[in-house]
Amino acid sequence: MRRLPFRRLVSLATLAVIGVATAGTTAACGDDSEAGSGPVSLRLGYFPNITHAPAVVGVEKGIFAQRLGTDVKLETKTFNAGPAAIEAVFSGALDATYIGPNPTVNAFSKSKGEAVRVISGAASGGVALVVKPEITSVEQLRGKKVATPQLGNTQDVALRYWLKEKGLKTTKEGGGDVTVVPQENAQTVETFGSGAIDGAWVPEPFVSRLVNAGGKVLVDERDLWPDRKFVITNLIVSTRFLKAHPDVVKKLVEGQVAANEFVNTRPDESQQAISEHIGKITGKPLDVKLIKQAWPTLEFTNDPIASSLKTGLDHAVAVELTQPTSLDGLYDLRYLNEVLKTQGKTEVAQP
Repeated sequence: MRRLPFRRLVSLATLAVIGVATAGTTAACGDDSEAGSGPVSLRLGYFPNITHAPAVVGVEKGIFAQRLGTDVKLETKTFNAGPAAIEAVFSGALDATYIGPNPTVNAFSKSKGEAVRVISGAASGGVALVVKPEITSVEQLRGKKVATPQLGNTQDVALRYWLKEKGLKTTKEGGGDVTVVPQENAQTVETFGSGAIDGAWVPEPFVSRLVNAGGKVLVDERDLWPDRKFVITNLIVSTRFLKAHPDVVKKLVEGQVAANEFVNTRPDESQQAISEHIGKITGKPLDVKLIKQAWPTLEFTNDPIASSLKTGLDHAVAVELTQPTSLDGLYDLRYLNEVLKTQGKTEVAQP
């Protein structure tokens, strides 16, 4: 076989490196849709929880798909807790996600205000501390094990701060006066039933499931907030996607508002949709009776209740799960207010 001259080999090697670099640049820019070769892909995350009812119903009933139109390919992915969803946003695997306030703040803080924007609220309430029936006071939690969905998630911060306010210490490693055990919500139902944990600070439907398993509500988190309102679910979008596809983001917000309208005006149909959708994800539909049991603890609202998110940040700082940070620029509610104004609904004040 004829050998190529040394200069020719160097030229080919250089072209190969340029080719690899170009491919990497193209990948970093996003999918083929951003180059104009096909429909835009919107990768949307959410949790199979009742606290994410607008997302679950919006996907199950085709509300998002309808609002996004044929020019947008909707891809969905579910998560158990916020930090994992934020990792997906950071890695470029997600463009937008429904998520709790503390992971929202962490994403904004870690990226120095660059990575994400809150574009709508979704839900308030729906969280409680459920304990064994013999536990009647916070002091009786000393030496006990209490579960949360994940270290640093919204419920984890809420539990640790509440315990701190009551004079009980916790550590990220599971030490202190009360052992906090981060674990998946489905596992928490099993460990509570077996006696491996003494309680859990969780969102619905797991509050109701634990109550039905013999537990009792020691703290309804709504009672800890002004007017019993606090953000449990936001809709955030990656800043990269927002800048590249503002038209798609507005359509997504239209879908969120439409989904909330559906959830609030057609609760029975929404509850059935949630049951069926969770069944598709887990292999077992969620009992509609359980959903109806949890429903009154929640308010589905487009208002992100920004003041409660700021307070949640203060709580996370107090329990040393995050650093103080400015939230200036976190909210971008222009599309939400455009949609609300068009529909004759009350606009939300920009924080």
